[in-house]
Amino acid sequence: MKLSPAPREVRLAGVVTAVPSFALLVFGVVVLVNGLGSPARPGNNIYVESGTFIVVALAFLAASAGLILGRTWARSPGVVIALIVVGLGWYLLGPSGEPVWGVPIALLGIVALVLLFRRPSRAWALDLREGETETEAAERGGLAGRRAEREED
Repeated sequence: MKLSPAPREVRLAGVVTAVPSFALLVFGVVVLVNGLGSPARPGNNIYVESGTFIVVALAFLAASAGLILGRTWARSPGVVIALIVVGLGWYLLGPSGEPVWGVPIALLGIVALVLLFRRPSRAWALDLREGETETEAAERGGLAGRRAEREED
């Protein structure tokens, strides 16, 4: 598979967002394994609980892989993942009183956000051309404009 000319920041954001995605996948598997060894309780469906974690983790991993491969569609899901990670870090830091976990997790999300909103990342997402402003690139049509240009070629 050919990599697109995405900036280094985008690829690094893909790596950064893959970390919590893998952690969520591992967590889903651990929940499943632990749940299978314990007796069933009313109102607790271990398959649904672990399945939810695993499916969300796989979706997050797909977005992370998209960023690593330089796919423009993956930037928005990457931002959402980073915001979720920041929120999780805040929750662990504040209400849960777990700063040992909360600080590094929140920093991970903040790093991903910074990488995805740096100028090279924005220029890549907008397909910014030489001498063009971000506003001009956005007015040109963003994804719809790129699709139309591809059809012309």
